[in-house]
Amino acid sequence: MSTVQHDPTREPTPTLDVDRSDRTYRAWLKEAVRKVQADANRSADTHLLRFPLPEQWGIDLYLKDESTHPTGSLKHRLARSLFLYGLCNGWIRPGRPVIEASSGSTAVSEAYFAKLIGVPFIAVMPRTTSAEKCRLIEFHGGQCHFVDDPRTMYDASARLAVETGGHYMDQFTYAERATDWRGNNNIAESMYQQLRLERYPEPAWIVATAGTGGTSATIARYVHYMQHDTRICVADPENSCFFDGWTRDDPDATSDCGSRIEGIGRPRMEPSFVPGAIDRMMKVPDAASVAAVRALERAIGRKAGGSTGTGLWSALKIVAEMVAEGRTGSVVTLICDPGDRYLDKYYSDAWLADQGLDIRPYAAAIETLLTTGRWPGAPAAPGTPAA
Repeated sequence: MSTVQHDPTREPTPTLDVDRSDRTYRAWLKEAVRKVQADANRSADTHLLRFPLPEQWGIDLYLKDESTHPTGSLKHRLARSLFLYGLCNGWIRPGRPVIEASSGSTAVSEAYFAKLIGVPFIAVMPRTTSAEKCRLIEFHGGQCHFVDDPRTMYDASARLAVETGGHYMDQFTYAERATDWRGNNNIAESMYQQLRLERYPEPAWIVATAGTGGTSATIARYVHYMQHDTRICVADPENSCFFDGWTRDDPDATSDCGSRIEGIGRPRMEPSFVPGAIDRMMKVPDAASVAAVRALERAIGRKAGGSTGTGLWSALKIVAEMVAEGRTGSVVTLICDPGDRYLDKYYSDAWLADQGLDIRPYAAAIETLLTTGRWPGAPAAPGTPAA
């Protein structure tokens, strides 16, 4: 057996050592993370509002009012999580733009956080996005980049990131993984804390709507993790593939056009949508969504966006089922964003006429439920089975 003789005159093999740290960047990163976390520390929790139902039913319907966030929507939570995720992964860099594909509300919230930490922001959005959302993005210092076909938002965002040297945030991929679904005051944990002194502290159902799918994934995972008996329903609008993909167990399901209900519905099965975590889906006609937000305004004096109506319609249908079966309990859904962003859409009779939407049969169905406790038959979304 041979041995290697030590040669004291021989230079040792150099250690491979690459140091990419930069003190200026690390100082910027620490300050950026501090600012984003401070925003959460300044923000009180959002309210849990009650929708008035007849006392004798023994059912309580709540709406988690996410419109009270600093940027006015549920997406404020998501944007904060995405920015922390991108910063801590080293993806967001000083002076380089953040780019996002969005139908509006996420872009408003991300523009806010981009301005907070001092980086440029570009929102890639359908040309049909409401003018008020565009105004809010620009108010927070962001730029709007429009596409005619919503299905091209992904490629356009990725291309802009390459061209500018920026970071494509990609909410549709990272929404479900950027949020801490086990706790840390996520939306699900907040709901249960606020319900703990109510007569039915564990809801029978929580109804969510899906854009990225991140919110429904967070709520469903938290429910399973905490071993609650609550079931999760996702309400899907017309011109969205989530319902079809879920019912057919088809990850390649697509839709040919974009959703009229801004913020929810997608033309493809997004990576952040987790079908196996949820219990039920409903396909909600767009006219029903509009009828529901108008009924909400009459009931509590608050205007809300169309996605709130999609969830509320499904929640009311579940309430009707509980009444018919003689069950008591609570149901929770969300106010996703304020209605003043959509005065030219969901609150405009001219827009409804232009879109060929007749909300009268759906408004009548809600009125019948609230006065008699019965859910009359209402038309299904075009081309789909009844919800």
